[in-house]
Parts: sequence; structure tokens; C-alpha cells
Amino acid sequence: MTFDELNLNKPLLNALQDNGYTQPTPIQQKVFSVVMSGKDVCGIAQTGTGKTLAYVLPCLRQYQFAKDRLPQLLILVPTRELVVQVVETIEKLSTYLTLRVVGVFGGVNLKTHVAEIKQGADVVVATPGRLIDLLSNGTLKGKTIKRLVIDEMDEMLNLGFRSQLMTILDSLPAKRQNLLFSATITEEVEDILDTFFTQPVRVEAAPVGTPLDNIQQQAYEVPNFNTKLNLLEYLLKDEAVFNKVMVFIETKALADQLFERLDEQFPDQVGIIHSNKAQNYRFQAVQRFKAGEIRILIATDLIARGLDVAEVSHVINIDTPELPETYIHRIGRTGRVDRKGVALTFIAKSEQDSRQAIEALMGQVIPTLPFPEEVEISNRLTPAETPDIHHKIIEPKIPPRESVGAAFHEKSAKNSKVNVRRNHAAEMMKKYGRPIKKTRKNN
Repeated sequence: MTFDELNLNKPLLNALQDNGYTQPTPIQQKVFSVVMSGKDVCGIAQTGTGKTLAYVLPCLRQYQFAKDRLPQLLILVPTRELVVQVVETIEKLSTYLTLRVVGVFGGVNLKTHVAEIKQGADVVVATPGRLIDLLSNGTLKGKTIKRLVIDEMDEMLNLGFRSQLMTILDSLPAKRQNLLFSATITEEVEDILDTFFTQPVRVEAAPVGTPLDNIQQQAYEVPNFNTKLNLLEYLLKDEAVFNKVMVFIETKALADQLFERLDEQFPDQVGIIHSNKAQNYRFQAVQRFKAGEIRILIATDLIARGLDVAEVSHVINIDTPELPETYIHRIGRTGRVDRKGVALTFIAKSEQDSRQAIEALMGQVIPTLPFPEEVEISNRLTPAETPDIHHKIIEPKIPPRESVGAAFHEKSAKNSKVNVRRNHAAEMMKKYGRPIKKTRKNN
């Protein structure tokens, strides 16, 4: 099937052709006709399957030009990076349309976004927090919204946006089309579907937890964190094979440590992105990675979802995620659409339970590769890996209460004092052999 067989107009077909899109993915094929029918949709598909185009194409196909340039389409996403990515996609597809798209997100002066919205916007792509700011101050009028898209719904709820989502959904007109896309359907997602959607049609491109066939998954069993770093450096030396690598690590502090180490080993080849980095720094790191200016991008799970970078050769997991779904989203950064990719996971002994949970979700085993003999096995442990040493606590023996004496007792003989009236004349007679009278001079 080609895009020509979908009910697309000439401007969209020309834009698709200009950007090299020829065949729709399964989720794009299945969703298009349902969205065009005007029904509410719940789309379930794994990352890397083309979900963005799945909702953007039918929404743009139904877009009708209006002179007042008030927002008709609202797209909610969980992260700033995803806002930028969706805006770029819409701009590419609307080359031959008279349409203006604006992306808004936190970390930027609110006045900047207010000015952009006031200039006119047909499509708004937003994170929940910044959208509420614009709705609260009256800059954005929710009554003009005809279609609402919520992308990565499960991740949005994981990030704690539930209350903001409720506020946004209550502020929009009741008569609208709702499109929800999520990789997993949790109870919270079900609650929102039941409350705010009208008989949504479920469109599922792949069962939850199904890894993409074009991702080759492999694992190394590694004893500790410092050995993992040694192994990572060893692998990254092969620049021909590891030419565009995303390295995922659990915490921001560990990400910073890893960046310092790799930047010293591979100068001007490494970037880093996590929530403590400034907005411009994060955008520049992603853009440089996309452009091929750096070949290694270190990330926390902040961008495990949504970030679309072409031709990522490898995803390397320094740690094994506790949530199996997180693993699926991480490895989905490679093997995008019809490309091949490799996902490597470094698994410590303490992470075997997480590995088993991932394998159970996928219904397949991750093959284990032999550990390279050239890699040094470190004996140095991190504080988290150092076992707790429990010293035996010896309790003092306390005698029974009945064997203990009274709280107050008589003093010893030498400490006892008796008040005696002194005979001064006798003392002087004994000392000097003669009586000595008390006088003022003597005293």
C-alpha cells in the first residue's frame, strides 16, 4: 500500500514525496480512515512505528483554513523535545498548506509564547503545564479546538500530569474529536477514556511489549558498574560499527559522571541530555546528534520516548530498567520504521530479576554475548554496590531491680563531716604554749 491509496489531497502527497515517505506503516494505515470518520480513537503502537504521522496526516487532511487563525488542532505531548519534533513534522507536511503551527513548553519565558499565539496559530503543540498557563491568562481560547491529540498518554501520567490533563480536558469544548496514542493501556488511561471519550475505536498495530523485529537484542553479563564503563569504552572504540549510539543510564548524577569519562576518552564526540540541563543545551545536543556532529548521546529516560533520530546504529543500556516497558521504549530509539538496529544491555547479577520481567513481557529471551577478554574487570565498587556490614551489637547486662540499692545512701566515714564547736583559746595554748587573745590585728 502507498500513500496515494489513502484519501490524501495533493498538497499532503507532494509534501510526503518531498520528504521521502512512500509507504504508510501499519498504524498509519489503520488509524487514517477511523480518524477521518470523526470518531474518537485510542491508538496502541510501539515506539518507532510512525505514530506521529498516524495522527498528523488525517488531522491535516481535515484542516480547513480560517482567516481568524485561531487554533483548531491541539496536540499534547509529555516533553519539550517531543514538542519540537512534532512541530518539525507538521511544518514538513504543511509545506503546501497555508497553516501556522506553534510549539509551547516550560523553561521558556511565557511572554514569548503569548506573543507567538497572538500572531495566530492553527495548530498548537504543547506540554500540559505551559498549556494551562496560556489557558489561565486567556491567551489561548479552548472553545475553538476541534480536535485534541494526546500522544504518549501513559508517559504523561507517569510524569505526574494527571491533574493538569483533567483541567485541560474540562476547559475544552464538549463537541470535539479526541485522539489518544499510547504504547501501554493502564488503569489510569482507561479511566480517562471512560470519562472524556465517546465510544473510542481501539486501533492496535502491535501487542503491548512486542519488540520491533528489526532490532537485534543482545546482553552482556557484567559484575559491577565500573566494569560496565570499561566495557562501554571498549565497544565505542570501534567507530565504524558504533557510529551513532544512544547510551541510556538511570540517574542524572551517573549521566554526568559518564559524560566526563567518555568526553575525555572521545573528545568532541559525546553529548548529554537530562532534565537538569538548560533548555538550549538540550536542544543543541539533540540537533548535533541528529546532524552527525557527535556520535554518542548519553540520556536518562527523559527522552526514552518520542525522540526520533534517523539511523541510530546502537542503543546501549548501562543499567537494566526495572519497568519492562521502559526497556521497550529505550531500544525503540534504534530500528526506526524500516531500518535495522542493535540494542545492547549490560546486566549485573542484581538486575537479573529485571531481565526476566523484560523477557516475560516480550515473550522471548535476550541472547547473552561472551564477555570480551580484553576488557578489565574492575574490583572497585560504587557506594550503591558496596554491601552493608552489620556489626554485632552487644547489649549491656543490667542487674535485676531488686538487687540494686536505694537511690540515696549514707556517705562513707571519710566523707562524713560533723560540725564541732571549736575552742580557740585551747588551740592557741596547745600551739604556742601561751594564751593568745583574739584581736583585730591577729584576725
